[in-house]
Amino acid sequence: MTVSTGAQTAQEFVDFSHELADASRALIRSRFRKQIDVEMKPDDTPVTPTDLEVETLIRDMIADRYPTHGVIGEEHPDSAAGAECVWVIDPIDGTRSFIAGRPVFGTLIALAIGEVPVLGVVDIPITQERWVGATGHSTRLNGEVARTRQCAAMSDAILLATSPEYLGEDAAQPFARIAGESRFNIYDAGTQGYGLVASGHADIMIAARYGIVDYLAAVPVIEGAGGAVRAWDGSRLNLHSGDRIVAVGDAARLPEALALLAQNDAEG
Repeated sequence: MTVSTGAQTAQEFVDFSHELADASRALIRSRFRKQIDVEMKPDDTPVTPTDLEVETLIRDMIADRYPTHGVIGEEHPDSAAGAECVWVIDPIDGTRSFIAGRPVFGTLIALAIGEVPVLGVVDIPITQERWVGATGHSTRLNGEVARTRQCAAMSDAILLATSPEYLGEDAAQPFARIAGESRFNIYDAGTQGYGLVASGHADIMIAARYGIVDYLAAVPVIEGAGGAVRAWDGSRLNLHSGDRIVAVGDAARLPEALALLAQNDAEG
């Protein structure tokens, strides 16, 4: 088995990622807009039995196919997180939307090799949209090549963002600078936002207070479509990255976006 050439992710991993997404989508669709039991986790975010079941399903499939691979997930303890190959899973990214019957939530599946994301899946089960990106492969939406679009200036940019509650405190001013330069912004874009940037419908997506399960899958998806995803400090993302990310469809806008995020608040 060839895990990666450094320039191209093995096709077997791309194929397997579809198997994982097919299985998770089928389970989620069978539970959507049905009676749901909801519990609140210690961080005051909701979780449902479906979140747990989907992650267990994906973990079991990975263990059966690749028993030496590690898994980092949203709902269960890490497994072999120091392995060379590690899968990063958010079974339902946007559980609140799932609970409320909004169809914009999704499943995020990433594969990191040597701690670097080389494969990502953004699957939206209800709208049946699936973006898959991998190093050395063009990003595809439902099998068709997806491309970001050019954005000549920040003033032309459609900005997608997480909920305002995640952009408060010391993240508020940096975000406000980006929003002030953009054409307009849309809050709570959800998991689908990553795909909308990858397919050229939006230009920038900003998030704070996110873990790697919430964004690592988006890196190969957006970058394989022509865009760029970085931490707010400009560093590339890996298994140890922090909780703030910015994605741009047109990589030419990245320096400006990073400068606005890094600008001293006293200058804002």
